[in-house]
Amino acid sequence: MCIHQLNLLAASNNLPITNFLGKQHPIEAHHLSSICDIMEKAMVNGDTCIIRCILVVFQVVFKFFFSPQTERNRDIVRRSGLLLWQLLMAPRDQICSEIQKEVCLAISSGLNILYPGEAEINNLLKLVLTEGERNSGLSQLRDVILTNLAEQLQNNRFGSEDDDHYRLNDELLHYILKIVVRESCVLITKCQTVSKDDFQRLLSTVPAASSCLRYLMAVQNHLLSNTVLIKPDENDDSDSSLQGETLKVQELKTSILSLATQILTGCDEVLEMLQQVTTALINSDISDREQRLKGLEQITKATMLGHLLPVLLTSLMHPNLQTLTMADALMPQLVQLVLYTSQTALLLKTQSPVFSELNSSPSCASEQKGKLLPDERMLEEKEEPGFLTGLKIPAPWAAGKTVETVHPVRDNYKFKETVHIPGARCLYLRFDNRCSSQYDYDKLVIYAGPNTNSRKVAEYGGNTLGYGSRSVLGTGWPKDLVKVEGDTVTFSFEMRSGREHNTPDKAMWGFACTVRAQESSEDVSGGLPFLVDLALGLSVLACSMLRILYNGPEITKDEETCQELLRSKLLQRCQWQVEANGVISPALTPSPSPLPLTIDEDREFTYPSDVLVPPVGHYFDLPRIRLPPGIMIKLREISGRARPQFRPSIK
Repeated sequence: MCIHQLNLLAASNNLPITNFLGKQHPIEAHHLSSICDIMEKAMVNGDTCIIRCILVVFQVVFKFFFSPQTERNRDIVRRSGLLLWQLLMAPRDQICSEIQKEVCLAISSGLNILYPGEAEINNLLKLVLTEGERNSGLSQLRDVILTNLAEQLQNNRFGSEDDDHYRLNDELLHYILKIVVRESCVLITKCQTVSKDDFQRLLSTVPAASSCLRYLMAVQNHLLSNTVLIKPDENDDSDSSLQGETLKVQELKTSILSLATQILTGCDEVLEMLQQVTTALINSDISDREQRLKGLEQITKATMLGHLLPVLLTSLMHPNLQTLTMADALMPQLVQLVLYTSQTALLLKTQSPVFSELNSSPSCASEQKGKLLPDERMLEEKEEPGFLTGLKIPAPWAAGKTVETVHPVRDNYKFKETVHIPGARCLYLRFDNRCSSQYDYDKLVIYAGPNTNSRKVAEYGGNTLGYGSRSVLGTGWPKDLVKVEGDTVTFSFEMRSGREHNTPDKAMWGFACTVRAQESSEDVSGGLPFLVDLALGLSVLACSMLRILYNGPEITKDEETCQELLRSKLLQRCQWQVEANGVISPALTPSPSPLPLTIDEDREFTYPSDVLVPPVGHYFDLPRIRLPPGIMIKLREISGRARPQFRPSIK
């Protein structure tokens, strides 16, 4: 299959043959017509070898040598498409799997030629997505097309010319998501239904992702990465450029919100199925129940819960996506997912040996042997406070952070670095036993703070190898742990001397130090169970979204400018009404006011406790504002009106 090997080589964009083939002139229509004649004759004679060769030729021709610009070329394209479709829909007993695969590759290679319009491609994709489960040829064609689109989408930037071609519309994405949800539920169900040998084979095949799942992963990564990494052009400060960037960001956020809503909805359905299967396995009497429960978590990682949800949760914590619109739309689904994941994690945790040891006692031994009732989704609180009980949450800094100079240090070398571990009460420093410098004034200074103006903790320098100063600063480089109070430490090292000709590298090694938040690293955790980790991630995101909802919309620039005006007690006494166009304006007719008739500007105003009780007297009396004397004097000076004089009445 020389032509087939040529096609495989041409698929690589970095090889010279790709550029060579791309520069060739398009094939003429009568040549493609002759290829179709050979294909028809081979199909009539049942010559599978010729059919496979022509299918590979179709792949090369469609990819490099054909352009359907004339009506005759379009007729030949339609003829080629009918031949390929006839082979694809042939019964399985009349066509081998190798030929069916080559047909799918040929259609995928000529997708834009065989189906030139967007509507035609969408109709084809809708057909393979809806009917693929009932026809093996359509199913294989769906996998080939989606795999190709996923690969192209990963190399494409949002907003480019080919973006709309590789990123399908919402209707097709909905069909793909339904397939992914169904595949995930079927995969989880197999943990309960298949035999013991089949279950072991199933464990050996995961976490391979299907073509539909791979395409969803590509779409999600494409949108999220562009949202996180998008930056305006610093060289273009024009209004049109800024407006274009703003529109692009808004379009990205809208697409992400739509996709995130669909993914969270699908994950909700998969988690519900996972909880049902977990409960059924706990109540079952099969011999390998423990192995199936242990393998259930590995199987779950192969579903959309493992491939899509963790990336989505992490990306939604980015400041660009922490918006009120996102929080308002996703909060109900996040709460439901937190409940499902925490409940299922608790169910799996109750079956682990660690849990059994922690809760083994004579009073509850009989209860642990009892089966879980079908309607019981959670254990009683007195039996199990939560799914995190007994688990050590790993800290990302538990393994420590290493700070070191180059080895050996060179002349005039300077080094400065700050290590910050949030939440740490103190830091522990462990130095390498090879630490050394040529002279004792070639030293390292440690500060308990973010810079060199902070409190000095210690300083080390020199060597005991008989070179340079032949001495060390103070007690020498530390052999034991050095404790630094606080959560931040700064290292400052400077090589002030010039290297002497007889000084070896070991006497100018520099320093290396490991910073940890605890004294030993023996308790470093290897991680959390997958569902526990997922429940924690969902909980953190839900809390973040709740904070956004609680804080409400951000304060606008106009509100900041009018802060003093908005605090005015005079404006606070106005009765506001909303006009038809949404504008807020003072009401023309005063409404009943339960507030006191006078407001003293000299003291802070507070509403009375019986604010809802109707006042006694006239309902439409506005309160009299008592202004300070200084303000009244200025108002009289500006208005030119003198203070009224009250003359005593003469009787």
